Amino acid sequence: MTTLNPIATPAQPTGANAPADHASALRFITCGSVDDGKSTLIGRLLVDSRAVLQDHLAGVTRSGEVDLAQLTDGLSSEREQGITIDVAWRYFATEERKFIIGDAPGHEQYTRNMVTAASQADAAVVLVDATKLDWKNPHLELLVQTRRHSLLVHLLRVHSLVFAVNKLDAVADPGLAFTNIRAALLRFAQDADIQVAATVPVSALKGWNVVDSHPGWCGYEGHSLLQILELLPHTPADTQLPLALPVQWVEKFSSSADTSQGRRVFWGRMAAGQVAPGAQVQIFPSGQKAVVAQVLDHARRPTGVHAGTSAGIILDREVDVSRGDWIIAAPTAATAEDDFDTPAEQPSWPGRREITATVAWMDDEPLVTGRVYWALHGHRWVKAKVRRVVHRLNIHTLAEEDAEQLEANAIGHVELLLQEPLPAAAFAQARVLGSMILVDTASHKTAGAVLVQCLALDGTK
Repeated sequence: MTTLNPIATPAQPTGANAPADHASALRFITCGSVDDGKSTLIGRLLVDSRAVLQDHLAGVTRSGEVDLAQLTDGLSSEREQGITIDVAWRYFATEERKFIIGDAPGHEQYTRNMVTAASQADAAVVLVDATKLDWKNPHLELLVQTRRHSLLVHLLRVHSLVFAVNKLDAVADPGLAFTNIRAALLRFAQDADIQVAATVPVSALKGWNVVDSHPGWCGYEGHSLLQILELLPHTPADTQLPLALPVQWVEKFSSSADTSQGRRVFWGRMAAGQVAPGAQVQIFPSGQKAVVAQVLDHARRPTGVHAGTSAGIILDREVDVSRGDWIIAAPTAATAEDDFDTPAEQPSWPGRREITATVAWMDDEPLVTGRVYWALHGHRWVKAKVRRVVHRLNIHTLAEEDAEQLEANAIGHVELLLQEPLPAAAFAQARVLGSMILVDTASHKTAGAVLVQCLALDGTK
């Protein structure tokens, strides 16, 4: 992750990710507590970067004043209540870069929507409302939602986190407020082992340090928020890992016979690795092996593809593959520890039934030991039983506390027993293979986001 000095002008990213990551569109979200100004900030970004059509701008203008928040609050219930409920994605571009921006809800009851948005983001801007804090106190406490959302984007491996201290124009001493709030944010980030890309003072309402920099304000001499976003790296795909593709759709009779040669095409979005013709693969869970005859990209052009892109795979022979199966790299030859002359096969992504995981719980009904849920991993559904709640994370102290259940919006560690094996991996190793969701079997509501930590209950990775 690129670390930017929170006060000085940030340096250009260096290394293998530098120019290519910069050229890619950056998908980022704004999050934080209720009424911190997230929708207003996005509206300011869109207006000041001239990404809003005149007729749209006229529709949110009242008495000569633009209601910036309504540029993203698209649902009628959002406009009526003046709150953000669902994630609204907007697109805009500068001369330097293209952006996809999401306005995530701040209310605790809509945490599941925020988690969904964060799981797709390259970066997160966590807004902090200076007027809600005891900004004169050098040891001030942050709001719970600020801490929760920062922890969630960190757990979800969001590549870059930026703190934007908002509404400093509304306090008597903005310089002192920014100094104390910034110190509190960095203390929290250090305690939580969160790497911060930048901390910047902004006024979303007046536009200070949002698109254009406001040198010297609050003692800050660095880039504006938009300039910082232009420098952030794109999330690197897991291309260096063994091949893994979750099958989403089986094209039984191709509309282009000259492309598929009459064979079925297995479509999905590459979760890990790379694939090209000639690669040896195995079907999970059947274990059947085959060789890749052809690879198609999203436009049906024959080519090689890598993690993060959609692909259609044609095999050299007919094998039984259905939606929910995985196409993974074939086992590689290894040497048995007890007999160096005996070749053994090491699965690229071995199936696991027992896992320990970090769970962000989002259902009103608490997660308790013994409950059974549907688990969705890739496109495969299996039953998952809660074997044990290990502990719950205290949002205030960051301490791991003993717990018997996880309530709504809690974060904790849980042991799960799966009905059948899945090719799961630790989330820190592989983002897609290490994540799944739990769904209530009765209400069919999404109940929790699961981030795999260990692949066996004995703690082995």
